[in-house]
Amino acid sequence: MQQTIDAMATVPVFVQDGRLDAIATNPLGRALFSEMLADRPPPINAALFTFLDPRARTFYRDWEANARQIVAILRAEAGRSPHDRRLSDLVGELSTRSDLFRTLWGSRDVRAHQTGVKHLHHPVVGDLDLTFEVMALASAPGLQLLVFSAEPGSSSAQGLQLLASWTATPADATTSAREG
Repeated sequence: MQQTIDAMATVPVFVQDGRLDAIATNPLGRALFSEMLADRPPPINAALFTFLDPRARTFYRDWEANARQIVAILRAEAGRSPHDRRLSDLVGELSTRSDLFRTLWGSRDVRAHQTGVKHLHHPVVGDLDLTFEVMALASAPGLQLLVFSAEPGSSSAQGLQLLASWTATPADATTSAREG
């Protein structure tokens, strides 16, 4: 799986499980989600980042909508996996540490989010409006592949290109120089 997502060099890719634990990313995905992935020991969890890390409120320009989406996804997973101890521990931790999570969890919203737009503020390249698609991985049941893209020619596409240039390895740079 890692080899496949690494080959997807022009788009950020993020693989997660139903609890929203980060399982794998490609280099551009790591660069895009550097705020969430930096300074944390595994497992890294999108829900913990969203509700407990103050950087999330800046990173997600529509933080409240993202928070609601996270809770709805976790509720759907709780319905699929009612005996998942790690999920119940996650919900317990979020419920005790975040008043908003506790309130949203009580609303009982359950939705699958398979496509949409994320409005992000990256600390290096600024505002990005990225379309995302979520795909279940047939080879790894329970895992989802998230692929993000920007409208061609947009400032978001330029921002992703800048992030991609920073993630290029020296071998990539050498190959590009020879081809240019």
